[in-house]
Amino acid sequence: MVRKPRLALIGAGHMGLALAKSWIKQGLISKQGWLVIVDPNPSEAAQKLAEQLKIVIIPELESEQASLLETLVLAVKPKLIPEVGQTLARILPKTTLIISVAAGVTLNRLNEVFGSRPLVRAMPNMPAAIGRGATVFVTGPGADKAARAQAHALLSASGMAEEVVEEKTLDAVTAVSGSGPAYVFLLAEALAVAGVAEGLDPELAKKLACETVAGAGELLRQRGCDPAILRAEVTSPGGTTAAAMDVLMGSGGFAEMMRRAVNSAARRSSQLGSQS
Repeated sequence: MVRKPRLALIGAGHMGLALAKSWIKQGLISKQGWLVIVDPNPSEAAQKLAEQLKIVIIPELESEQASLLETLVLAVKPKLIPEVGQTLARILPKTTLIISVAAGVTLNRLNEVFGSRPLVRAMPNMPAAIGRGATVFVTGPGADKAARAQAHALLSASGMAEEVVEEKTLDAVTAVSGSGPAYVFLLAEALAVAGVAEGLDPELAKKLACETVAGAGELLRQRGCDPAILRAEVTSPGGTTAAAMDVLMGSGGFAEMMRRAVNSAARRSSQLGSQS
């Protein structure tokens, strides 16, 4: 007898597996076999994790397996959406909720590929892997109150999840929180390199940079997420931090560079949508 899962995850990459881990950890997968992961070429790491979590990874979703699917989550590269969707659209029930986390792929494009079904476009980020993700989502006209609640439950299992009304917001979200972890990692990397330039041992510089970024982030979270106030608290007039801020906040400094970076990422998100 073929198991008939209720939830299918298409794509066993980093983001897909992070979401799957969060669903299991939060108890959203109530019965073994209710979740199936579909990936024709899963990595060794994906296979190992699937074994640990007791999740089945299969190369493709067959009609009988698709027949009772309540929700399908697309965690594949944007360019693969048409190819993947062409097959799935023929076998999925019309009531299946489809949640896409593919960057830039619009609701309109999802509707063209999957037809008239409940659709959700979402943008999670990498910290979802440790339950500290930040996700924003928007729903299509076919998603009723129950579908929206289901989407929120699945997406909030890995951290914060917020629904927005305007889909165009998702390109900016992608640029801020979707790509944002890379900006923070670059900050830690650059801080460590600068420490080495000032004479620190490379390992010590890396440790100091990583712990400083992690600690500052946790402090920011615990204190209500007001970075300007915290920055002012640590910046004494005429002190060492003030000297550094003069450089970082000067003309062409950190804020201006971040503005350009976020703008570039948002434009790329929009381009990916038009190319999918």
